[in-house]
Amino acid sequence: MAEHGSEPRVDIVENHVSTSSEADLKSVLVTSVLNLEKLDTDLYRGTHHWVPRTKRLFGGQIVGQALVAAANSVSEHFYAHSLHCYFVRAGDPKVPVLYQVEKTRDGRSFCVRSVKAIQHGQPILICQASFHMQQPSPLEHQFTMPSVPPPDALLTVEELIQHYLSDPNLADNTRQGLNKILADEVPIEIKPVNPSDFYRRLAMEPKKLFWVRARGHIAYISDYSFLGTALLPYPNHRAQFLASLDHTMWFHSTFRADEWMLYECESPWSGSSRGFVQGRLWRQDGVLAASCAQEGVIRVKTVSQSKL
Repeated sequence: MAEHGSEPRVDIVENHVSTSSEADLKSVLVTSVLNLEKLDTDLYRGTHHWVPRTKRLFGGQIVGQALVAAANSVSEHFYAHSLHCYFVRAGDPKVPVLYQVEKTRDGRSFCVRSVKAIQHGQPILICQASFHMQQPSPLEHQFTMPSVPPPDALLTVEELIQHYLSDPNLADNTRQGLNKILADEVPIEIKPVNPSDFYRRLAMEPKKLFWVRARGHIAYISDYSFLGTALLPYPNHRAQFLASLDHTMWFHSTFRADEWMLYECESPWSGSSRGFVQGRLWRQDGVLAASCAQEGVIRVKTVSQSKL
């Protein structure tokens, strides 16, 4: 478990790297912290560059590195179009991760790779990635991007927190929690489109929209702030334990993680201490860049209204 034109090579890039369809994946990764150390044929080692407050490995980082390992084994003419991952164990941030790639299938149009991310001799993630040689087609359509204010017209999460902290009547425990969030060095910048009541006093539909981009360097956009969508209808409950079980992405168009993208998230179902979420990542020009889906464990505790 872990605490997200033409098809792109990867969904995770640094601010000075282009992911245009002409870009060679190997050259893109040279200057990226996703650059893996090759130990042997189809065997790589990756290190960690951001560890969240949970002190467990962030699932998005492991997914990104697994995709890179898979991409290293295919021809430069193939582009990642989907990946399906299962988080089977919590990752240990104190040791590197080994990535073992299996060439499942090499076809004329599609290639499939299976990747195991391993720590302490056991898999922590199992990933299957499919690569496609681009082909023209008269069948092209997509949904229409939601009409929302541009990112320049909105406040970041940090700015919103500062606004709440200016309230002299703010409870001490809430103030401490907000200051703890501000102290985190999160590599993602987020601007909520409709900032909800930050303390979730009211039940809300399990949908949210926010602009997101990398904060100067590497970012793991699709897995960040995704599963929490399932908690929006439950203002009297807080997550005691929240962890991703799986993560799936479909890549539709090229994009850059250091440029603002609209993340449209919704949770059509939750139950049995699990939540299911879906998402769409939109470029500012209205192009649907990627679609995502995830299920995770959500164990909650009841909180009184006075503590919200």
